[in-house]
Amino acid sequence: MGAGTKIVVPGVARLPAFCHAVIAGDFIYVSGMLGAKADSMDLVEGGIGPETRQTLRNIETILAACDATLDDLVKASVYLHDMADFAAMNEAWLDIVGDDPPARITVGRADLALGAAVEIDSIAYKPRA
Repeated sequence: MGAGTKIVVPGVARLPAFCHAVIAGDFIYVSGMLGAKADSMDLVEGGIGPETRQTLRNIETILAACDATLDDLVKASVYLHDMADFAAMNEAWLDIVGDDPPARITVGRADLALGAAVEIDSIAYKPRA
């Protein structure tokens, strides 16, 4: 039994130490993503709101490459550098994810790569017919 199909999406920033996602059966495991601009390791400007939105857009792009959408998310883990940003992150999260969100945990006081304010990893469920 293999380790699943590893996905790397052109145009979405990543370090060479990991792939963007792994498809294992009907599940898609998306690596921790930051609010990095396309084809860049530079974070979007504007703080937690824009970073959260860009992070979710990056996840959305990766899921699209796996023939899935944000509606297929079943679990997300949100890591915040500062829990004082929780309300602003949550507002941005709901702007993108909508009013039928997946299960989620939010952890604060995390030192994140590139000095990011937020990092999100996620799991989607997409049955392969």
